[in-house]
Amino acid sequence: MANAQTPPPRVGFDGLSPETFLPPVPAWLGTSEALVAKPGDIWITPSETTGLTASPNYDETLAFLHRMDPQSALMRIEPIGTTPEGRTLVAVILSKDEAVFQPAKPVFLVQAGIHSGEIDGKDAMLMLMRDMLFKGKDALLDKVNIVFIPVLNADGHERSSGFSRPNQRGPKEMGWRNTAQNLNLNRDYMKADAPEMRALLFVIGKYDPDFYIDLHVTDGMDYQYDITYGFDGWDGLYAESPSIGKWLNDVYRPKADAALKAAGHIPGPLIFARDDGDVSKGTDLPAFAPRFSHAYGDLRRLPTVLVENHSLKPYRQRVLGTYVLLEATIKALASDGRALKGAIAADRALRPTSINANWKDKADPVAWFDFLTIASEEVASPASGAMVTRFTGKPGPAVRVPVYGSEPGLQLPVARAYWVPSTKPEVIARLRAHGISMETLAEPRTVEVEMARLAGFRLGAPAEGRVPVTANGIAAETHTVKYQPGSVRITTDQPLGSLATYLLEPASEDSFLAWGFFNEILSRVEYMEPYAIAPMAERMLAENSALKAEFETRLANEPDFAASPLRRLQFFYERSPFYDDRYLLYPVGREM
Repeated sequence: MANAQTPPPRVGFDGLSPETFLPPVPAWLGTSEALVAKPGDIWITPSETTGLTASPNYDETLAFLHRMDPQSALMRIEPIGTTPEGRTLVAVILSKDEAVFQPAKPVFLVQAGIHSGEIDGKDAMLMLMRDMLFKGKDALLDKVNIVFIPVLNADGHERSSGFSRPNQRGPKEMGWRNTAQNLNLNRDYMKADAPEMRALLFVIGKYDPDFYIDLHVTDGMDYQYDITYGFDGWDGLYAESPSIGKWLNDVYRPKADAALKAAGHIPGPLIFARDDGDVSKGTDLPAFAPRFSHAYGDLRRLPTVLVENHSLKPYRQRVLGTYVLLEATIKALASDGRALKGAIAADRALRPTSINANWKDKADPVAWFDFLTIASEEVASPASGAMVTRFTGKPGPAVRVPVYGSEPGLQLPVARAYWVPSTKPEVIARLRAHGISMETLAEPRTVEVEMARLAGFRLGAPAEGRVPVTANGIAAETHTVKYQPGSVRITTDQPLGSLATYLLEPASEDSFLAWGFFNEILSRVEYMEPYAIAPMAERMLAENSALKAEFETRLANEPDFAASPLRRLQFFYERSPFYDDRYLLYPVGREM
């Protein structure tokens, strides 16, 4: 017999395309159409053979790369890791340098398929690679080196069907958002649970890129923009790396927009409508937590752009727009890379005393902009019993709308250094994966540190393979701690000092504590029976007048406490030398 968890039977659609239920397609014809290879071209990409309506599977993608590799001295393929299902992850290196990159050249990291159903970037970059290697565009590599990850979520890429992305128009079959371990890689930048994420961090550590682009496709309402993108520092908002944010906003953004417009595309900012049926309510441009790519890049002083192509535009149009954006990025790095490197150096020299964290909604708009709509109408829906929005596929008016943003909910203090005990090898390994510098103790060392004591905690709903933890009240205590060999000291006097702080400060929403790496401190060890506590409590009352006054105050002011024999006895047990002094004590030391 079926139970409450049994899903209802699925209904087929007799061969109808999954796109049948999407809004009409707006007319479009851009000059970027000229980028598509002609039929019969020896280097036509697998997607181009379908008219840019389908995308090759992972093996076909690798086969095309391996076919190009021996034919050009400008590329090489490097394995960077293995997925949980055993697939080899690769990075493609495009360079005119020898084995070692010339330091003066910017390094451009292009990442596709972190959400593998959103695969536009893979097929666009295969086309651009082909043109750089074999079609006369090799000058793009004169002043820029490129590292390209064609599919980061390779296992999800192979969980492919026409029904993976219900709000997306093409390709014919799309991969799955999450990995084979059901992890969303664009929530994993900080905790780095997934082997795919650790492979990416390895690439970032090895090549130290000067620009990182993370290629996605949106969900949500219909509008005229086909290529939208964003970064921390957009119109001066949210940047922990202010010089980088200014370069992205003042130098990169105008060049990217100009190239897209010239090719017939409509660029726009990241769009998160407050109401998909009523754009007049405005959009959100929030500050993201560093578990997301572009906020992580900002925190670690890596210029990072998040691209969100519009899901309701045809796959062909999205791929061509991505090609244009990637080529424009290479040209911007070639012409203005020296200034970008200067901005990176300036931000890596910063040593802040506090960091904005745990962002919250701001009541008033942070900006206004003229939103390019697609015309729509409200119609009655018998299925929903309400009115629903139907988009017509025709351009609508520009509507001036408010843009709502965020403000910091917390200022994280930055310690001089953090001490992580040898009992937390998993945490130490993740810190190393991020490239954070540390001193590893070879001999025991006794130091005085500040440690955090949680007043309580709240467990969240399971998320991303973990049970998140929120500390209810944090008090600082001074302790003398003997750190054993294998423990590490992490100074914040380093370019990744802010990243280390965000990971190790217990109040941070993306700290290791918050992600459940320290759940062992939430369990108390040893107990004391009431028959032993009671006589001890009476002696404590008789010998400690301050304790007696505190106890009597609580009796007078807290009826529930006064009425509970166990809570009254617990009061004395917690203040006795028998109590577990490591209960709710966060074991990372802060050196002030």
